[in-house]
Amino acid sequence: MAPSTADRTSADRTATDRIVIENVAIATVDATDTEYASGYIVVAGNKIESIGAGKAPEGLANVVRRIDGTGHLATPGLVNTHHHFYQWITRGIATDHNLFNWLKTLYPTWARIDEQMTYAAAQGSLGMMVRGGVTTAMDHHYVFPQGSGDLSGSIIRAASEMGVRFTLARGSMDRSEKDGGLPPDFAVETLEGALAATEETVRKHHDSSFDAMTQVAVAPCSPFSVSTELLKQGAELARRLGVRLHTHGSETVEEEKFCHELFGMGPTDYFESTGWLGEDVWMAHSVHMNDSDIAAFGRTKTGVAHCPSSNARLAAGIARVPDMLAAGVPVGLGVDGTASNESGELHTELRNALLINRLGAHREAALNARQALRLGTYGGAQVLGRATQIGSLEAGKLADLVLWKLDTLAHSSIADPVTALVFGAAAPVTLSLVNGKPVVEDSRLLHVDEDAIARSTRDEAQRLARIAAQS
Repeated sequence: MAPSTADRTSADRTATDRIVIENVAIATVDATDTEYASGYIVVAGNKIESIGAGKAPEGLANVVRRIDGTGHLATPGLVNTHHHFYQWITRGIATDHNLFNWLKTLYPTWARIDEQMTYAAAQGSLGMMVRGGVTTAMDHHYVFPQGSGDLSGSIIRAASEMGVRFTLARGSMDRSEKDGGLPPDFAVETLEGALAATEETVRKHHDSSFDAMTQVAVAPCSPFSVSTELLKQGAELARRLGVRLHTHGSETVEEEKFCHELFGMGPTDYFESTGWLGEDVWMAHSVHMNDSDIAAFGRTKTGVAHCPSSNARLAAGIARVPDMLAAGVPVGLGVDGTASNESGELHTELRNALLINRLGAHREAALNARQALRLGTYGGAQVLGRATQIGSLEAGKLADLVLWKLDTLAHSSIADPVTALVFGAAAPVTLSLVNGKPVVEDSRLLHVDEDAIARSTRDEAQRLARIAAQS
C-alpha cells in the first residue's frame, strides 16, 4: 500500500499526528460486535481517536497519512496467548508422536539451547506471526540450561526490534526425571533459583502502564515438570508482584492420569489446591475438562489459551470451547510451540478453531466466524489481562489493528468479509499497526530483514542439531 505524500516515518510522529483509514469494512469486535460495511478509523498517536460509518470527519489536523481501504477488512490485531518461541529451530521432528513421547524425544535437544539460538528462534516465531496479523505476542519460555546466557533478555529484544506488543511468561521446571518428571536432570532449575530468576525478570522487564509494550507473567511449566512447592510459591510471587500466572493444564489423558497417580486428584482440583485458579490465571490447552472443571474455570474466570492445531498435531483431543464460552470462561487462541505447529501462524488458527470444534459434540453450532474472530482478538486480550487496552476497535483503545486484503482471487467472491477472513484462505496483511506505528506493509515486516532471519534460524537449527548429536 503506497503512503500518501503527507506520510512521515513513525519516528517523526507525535501524539497529535493522525493516520486516517477510509472506505474500509470494519469488524470492531466490541461488546455488541458492531460492524461497518464501509467506514473510517482515525488514529491519533498510539490510540484510536474515532471510528464509524462513512467518511472520516472533515478538518482533521496533522494528518500524516491517508489510506484508502477499499477491498479490505479492518479488525483488531490478533492476540497470541500461548507459544514457545525457541521451538522454531526444532520444527519437523517427532511428527508422529503423542505429547509425552514428543517431549521425551525433544527435551534432550532443547536442553542445549543458548542465547544466540533463542534470539534467532524468537525472531523466526515472531516474524511469522506478526506478518500474519499478530499485534500482541506471547512466549512461554521455561528451558534455562546453565550457562546459556540471558535467554529472557534475548526474547524481549527480538520482540522490541519487531515492534510487537509482548508478554513474556517466564517459565521454569524443577521436577526432572529423577523426581518422576519428564525433563532431563540437567535441564531444570532449583526451586529457589527458579523463583529468584523469575522475580528478577519481572522487576527488570514488566511494565504495568496502559500502553505497555512488554509485560511479564510467572509461568511454571506444567504439573509433570514442576514441584507442588514451585506452583504454590510461584502463585504467591505473582500476586505479590501484581503480575499474571500461566501454565499448561489438562492437555492430554496422560497428564490427567499422571495427576491422579501423583497427587490423587485431577489437574483442575490440583491447580485449585495450589492457588492456580483465578481471574489472573490462564492455562494452555485445557482439552480434557469435565463439567465440574469447566464450571470451576467459569466461576473463577480462569482463562484458557486454545491451541487447535497443536492439539490436533499431537493427537491431544478437542477442547470443549463452546462449553467454556457458555460457562463464562475467557478463551483466546494460541499457536503453541512451532515444534508442534510447524506453520507458526495465528491467523490460520481462526479457521482451525472453528473447523475442529465443529467435529465435537456441538457440530455445526460449535462456533461461527465472528466467534472465531473474537477468540483471536478480544478473547486473547481478556486472557492476557489487557481487554481495556486492546482486542477491539474502539475510541480510546490502543491503535493495534490490521487491514486484511480481501479483493483478490482468494476471497473476492465471498460477500461477507468476516466469513472470507475466517473460512477462506489465509488473507494477506496490507497494513498492521501496533501502538499506532506500522510493523507490516504488503505482507512484509518493516523493522527486520526476513531473509536474514530465515538464514539465521536455519544456521541455528543446524548448530543445535550438531550439539545435540554430539551430546
